[in-house]
Amino acid sequence: MKYKILQRITYSLVLGLGLVFGAVPQATAVTNPQQGTTGLQGTIPSPPPKTAATISNPVNGRVFTTTPIDISGLCTTDLLVKVFSNNIFIGSAQCQKGSYAIKADLFSGDNTLVARVYDALDQNGPDSNTVTVNFQDSALAAFGQRISLSSSMAKNGANVGSQLTWPIILSGGTAPYAISVDWGDGSAAELMSLSFAGPFDITHTYKAAGVYRVIVKGTDSTGSAAFLQLVGVGNGSVTQGSSSGTSGGATSSSKVYVWWPVTLLIPFAFAAFWIGRKFELVAIHRRLEKQASLYQNEIQR
Repeated sequence: MKYKILQRITYSLVLGLGLVFGAVPQATAVTNPQQGTTGLQGTIPSPPPKTAATISNPVNGRVFTTTPIDISGLCTTDLLVKVFSNNIFIGSAQCQKGSYAIKADLFSGDNTLVARVYDALDQNGPDSNTVTVNFQDSALAAFGQRISLSSSMAKNGANVGSQLTWPIILSGGTAPYAISVDWGDGSAAELMSLSFAGPFDITHTYKAAGVYRVIVKGTDSTGSAAFLQLVGVGNGSVTQGSSSGTSGGATSSSKVYVWWPVTLLIPFAFAAFWIGRKFELVAIHRRLEKQASLYQNEIQR
């Protein structure tokens, strides 16, 4: 009996280990059409970024006569990159595959550009190298203060199917103003008109999850234009093979249960069963021998 119990215990232990170690979930990154994971929910505390972004373009000392200009450089993938001119926010982009690109306006005269990275908790990393460029604004003398757009939020999001509201501030220029917003998801550009400079809201509802490049453009009555690039987020599960957004992206993680350890443990299970079976046969044989010996002793008496 004790051998049979040993067999069952050994057999159960092997199968139990197989189920425990064979069904270990392993997180694998399922790459969706978008690049860069972004979530405004469920963040876990972590240290702030330690690696600064760089500004590779434009180069220091360059002179511009038109805007917007292209600003690009290297960064840590998945972080948000904000660019500042003279310590004022002028545009943002999600870092994808180690680089970023932003179209941004400049202020008349000298502009000192700095790029700064932010994580999902809005913790900033160190500043990039500084680049000083000059914008020779031909419209400044004729029309006075140049039109500009800004926002207190470089990145904003809402759940898919829910309305996203984004506060924008328009200043300078000459009223009235025309505003257009490209939300980056392939939908028609949103158009509106403003009679006065000041704060206003733009709203949108994303139909698919992802990270999107949002471009806000403002034009005043003189034809002078302002440009602001932002990062919009549609929160939710990204469907594999779906296309959402013209720039930026999202990734999701899924758990894959790996069962290959079970296949390695199958021979051990059979071995345990065979050993237990052999012990059981030996025990039975010994019991029979003992009973036969007792029977012979009874006959001799």
